[in-house]
Amino acid sequence: MTGLAMPSERSAPVEATPRTLGLAGGLSANLLNMIGIGPFITIPLALSAMGGPQALLGWLLGALLCICDGMVWAELGSAVPRSGGPFHYLREAYGPARLGRLFGFLYLWQTMLIGPMSIASGTVGLAHYATFVWPSLTGWGIAALAAGICLLNTGLLWRDVRSIERLSITVSVIVIAACLWIILSGALHFDAGRAFSFPKGAFSPTTAFWTGLGAATLVGVYDYGGYNAVCMLGGEVREPRRTIPRAVLISIPLVAFLYIGLNLSILGVLPWQQAMKSNAVVADFMQAIYGSAGGVTVAVLILIASWGSALIVLLGYSRVPYAAAVEGEFFARFARLHPRGNFPTVALLFMGGASAVACLMSLDNLIAALIVVQTLFQYTAQCFAVVLLRRQRKADAAHTFRMPLYPLPVIVTLIGWLFIVGTSRPVHVLGGIAAMMIGTIVFLAVARARASWPFAPKPEPVL
Repeated sequence: MTGLAMPSERSAPVEATPRTLGLAGGLSANLLNMIGIGPFITIPLALSAMGGPQALLGWLLGALLCICDGMVWAELGSAVPRSGGPFHYLREAYGPARLGRLFGFLYLWQTMLIGPMSIASGTVGLAHYATFVWPSLTGWGIAALAAGICLLNTGLLWRDVRSIERLSITVSVIVIAACLWIILSGALHFDAGRAFSFPKGAFSPTTAFWTGLGAATLVGVYDYGGYNAVCMLGGEVREPRRTIPRAVLISIPLVAFLYIGLNLSILGVLPWQQAMKSNAVVADFMQAIYGSAGGVTVAVLILIASWGSALIVLLGYSRVPYAAAVEGEFFARFARLHPRGNFPTVALLFMGGASAVACLMSLDNLIAALIVVQTLFQYTAQCFAVVLLRRQRKADAAHTFRMPLYPLPVIVTLIGWLFIVGTSRPVHVLGGIAAMMIGTIVFLAVARARASWPFAPKPEPVL
């Protein structure tokens, strides 16, 4: 892997990104990341997985898991407030000179694989939803629109992050207002008998029930995902030890309230048998209440939300290879900053281009691969990282966020991730394991060529 720059090889320190994001900017980054296309296209997937409105259990379990995992992120982000988030968490917790090098590299490896897929999942979902207002859009046209949005967002992020903060706050207000309109519309036309028309045996603890619950929870976690966006921008956040935990822990219950409200509103108006077969369930729901004008209006608002979410996801993931390059663990070119805007240029171009290519994948495979691959390595490793950092940084306890009821949230998070993996399709689990194994082999090959850990020569004993 020629072109890698070791820390000792850098002739000058890399300029740090300025800390300009406040609580409003960090919170809006999380909200935009979370309130994307997800719930508007995955409600039918959750209903199909469980065969009825009992799919709400998946959303509730997903919210509980994300709140516990959010405490993990909040504590890590407060302890190590640096751009690139988990790359630094894992390196610091597991030892930057030993196992932390492997874990940091595997996170980078994982990110270069799933980062573009995460961005693409938002734009592909957006393109599918666009068919409600543009019915002639099909096949390659959908993929082309999704890829074009990825490239457009790359151009929009080619600027100082402070202007992105203002943009994200504005779009967040629009998105939340749209969600509240949808929920209020559903409340005014709510039919409890329709919403809770559970099929016979809906809660029987069969294998199908647990498998369906796992799939519905996976959907919920995907839709709630994004509460860690501010952690990816840790080096650009003001007063990060306070701002990061607040942004994470405020965004999760707020979005959980919106999503569960959306589900109940839709189920109280549309029969679940109809909702589970819809390609644009929220637009169909609003069309049933307000006619075609209502359906088109909400579809346009959803497209705005989806675009804003994809923009912020790209912003966050572009900081990961940059952070690794600054540490000397990736190609030195990825550490380059724009001379005026102070944003990573090469990292942004790579993520934007790769996400455009990833738009060729189907939406269901994008979602499943994202959650399973991240769960198998990163999410579980971070749970143990919290424990390790607590032991290593006892002196910082008064200055950093400490999760309440420790270690209960960590235990609940681990159990939740294991449940999701255990109920996932074997092809996605095996694919995730294979990806991490290949990453480990690449790391070992590079380490051997460099004569670095674990192949570093042992120091000669002092006589």
